[in-house]
Amino acid sequence: MKYVLFDVDGTLIDAVSNQRRVWGAWAKRYGLDGHEVYQVALRTRPMETFAQVAAGRDPHECLAALHELEDEDVRSGVYAAFDGASELLHGLSPGSWALVTSNYEHRVRGRFLRTGLPVPDVIVDAAAVGEGKPSPVPYLRAAEQLGAAPGDCLVIEDAPSGVRSGLRAGMTVWSVNAAVAVEGVHRHFISLRESVPHILAFASAPPGNAAA
Repeated sequence: MKYVLFDVDGTLIDAVSNQRRVWGAWAKRYGLDGHEVYQVALRTRPMETFAQVAAGRDPHECLAALHELEDEDVRSGVYAAFDGASELLHGLSPGSWALVTSNYEHRVRGRFLRTGLPVPDVIVDAAAVGEGKPSPVPYLRAAEQLGAAPGDCLVIEDAPSGVRSGLRAGMTVWSVNAAVAVEGVHRHFISLRESVPHILAFASAPPGNAAA
């Protein structure tokens, strides 16, 4: 069996407007410019963002405020799955795919519930690993839980840190939902929809066969 490991935000679910809104609300609490804060947040992890834009504030307080806003957004925000996501996930065999996210599992489940996407047995979230992307640890943990060899895994990503994580894990990595391919990927698709038949073909290939 081949296995497919998906990033979530930007790959399966379009959460850009939600992330912008959350960071804007967070910035307003601290009297900061929402656009400037969001531009930093796009490139850094939350603790690194706080260090840059709110160095005088308690980072743990900042994180608690961000988590509160994110949880509220999951309850009340509007989410959309990328075209092709439902067809793709329903087309994969149970136990052959997983989610690997820098977010938290309860938020992912909330978003999937809102968009009608199926939830897999394996979700590796921010709380499951000590090292996040671009470390290979998250993708290796997912493969371990699926009982998969890294060489039989396909990673679907949209961000450079996730791509590096998959590559360092020794997996095939494809990027989606961007006009230009992320550096290092084996294959690139402008949209998730375009990638669907190719991902399903990879998943049905015998183990050990390269399908990059």
